[in-house]
Amino acid sequence: MVGHSLSTIDRWLTGKIQDSVDNRVGVHLRPNANATSPNGHYPHGITVSDRRTLYKLMLNPEIAFGDAYMRGELEVQGDLVGLLENVFRAMQKSGRVGWYSRAASWWLAQVQRNSLRGARRNIHRHYDLDTNFYKLWLDDRLVYTCAYFPTPSATLEEAQIAKMDYVCRKVQLKPGDRVVEAGCGWGSLALHMAKHYGAKVKAFNISHEQIRYAREQAEMQGLTDDVEFIEDDYRNISGKFDVFMSVGMLEHIGASNYPPLSRVIHRTIGHTGRGLLHFIGRNRVLPLSAWIRKTIFPGAYPPTLRESMNVLEPNDYSVFDVENLRVHYAMTLEHWLNRFELAADSVRRRFGPEFVRAWRLYLAGSLASYRVGMLQLFQVVFAGREYRGIPLTRANLYSRQSYEQKEVRWMHAMS
Repeated sequence: MVGHSLSTIDRWLTGKIQDSVDNRVGVHLRPNANATSPNGHYPHGITVSDRRTLYKLMLNPEIAFGDAYMRGELEVQGDLVGLLENVFRAMQKSGRVGWYSRAASWWLAQVQRNSLRGARRNIHRHYDLDTNFYKLWLDDRLVYTCAYFPTPSATLEEAQIAKMDYVCRKVQLKPGDRVVEAGCGWGSLALHMAKHYGAKVKAFNISHEQIRYAREQAEMQGLTDDVEFIEDDYRNISGKFDVFMSVGMLEHIGASNYPPLSRVIHRTIGHTGRGLLHFIGRNRVLPLSAWIRKTIFPGAYPPTLRESMNVLEPNDYSVFDVENLRVHYAMTLEHWLNRFELAADSVRRRFGPEFVRAWRLYLAGSLASYRVGMLQLFQVVFAGREYRGIPLTRANLYSRQSYEQKEVRWMHAMS
């Protein structure tokens, strides 16, 4: 390769990669970065640093793209989110996954199994990063799950409070309810249920950093008598409760662990309780991006709705409400990505440039995935067969008042 000319093999490699992505995305080797298509400039461009990176992109495009972008061996021209949307649409159309990519995905699934020990290791890699890092770009309550935007102009803070109220209304939370929360993050929902709905909450999490922070918040807010934060695995939950809440955990445990989760739900709320599962999902069975699992979220798997029913069907739970908040997660990620970019210099000083690029790609890729429908955000409300609190209509979900401030008319379940 001399000057700005490309060898035959370089042209062949870039052509093959070009054929695999959307025709709005140009692929160039760095010496030819200003090349144009016969129809003019591409709206989006990928510039690859060397032939070695081209080979990797051919062999395993998913992991190679993420690694090369993270290391600065691949540069993106134009809007990163827009480029990824075009690439993802092309992937959806083709439906092809190379044998090497399938093998890499299978291998990651084996080494990242969510056993009791493996789950702690997987969660530690993501959630036990310094809490101050997350404070840079999450809302002020550190809610790290999909928000709910009652209006498009709602702030992230308003939308996260709206989400917490929304899930509380969905399970008809009322004063005195005993709630168990599996996977509680930094404790925002548990504290909200106790403070604003009068619930008694036990919240479980295996992230040491998150539990430590949640306990500090409970102490500061005077809620230690109402909320107990327990650093333990969801599989060890015991006791009797009225409500089972899981917001953002199901996608972390893997489908093989749905039977133990099912048993936990049954032994805690029996046939008379109710609950909610809020989780990242798919429309069809597919593993999560191998690069995301390798670099950001080890052990994660987004189930389809059908797969999630393996949590509820064994113990005869009735599903009363299913909602897809995919649009809301896209809006949430827009806020997160914008805030992350504003904090990028601070993040770079603490963690280095590769970390910044990796998290930028993770947030941008997630946003693009929700926009094009590769990922979904499901909320499933369920209850035991002896539960007698079925609302007559869905009107209570859209009231701005908390549960205890309004009268609700009930339709008793038929026996």
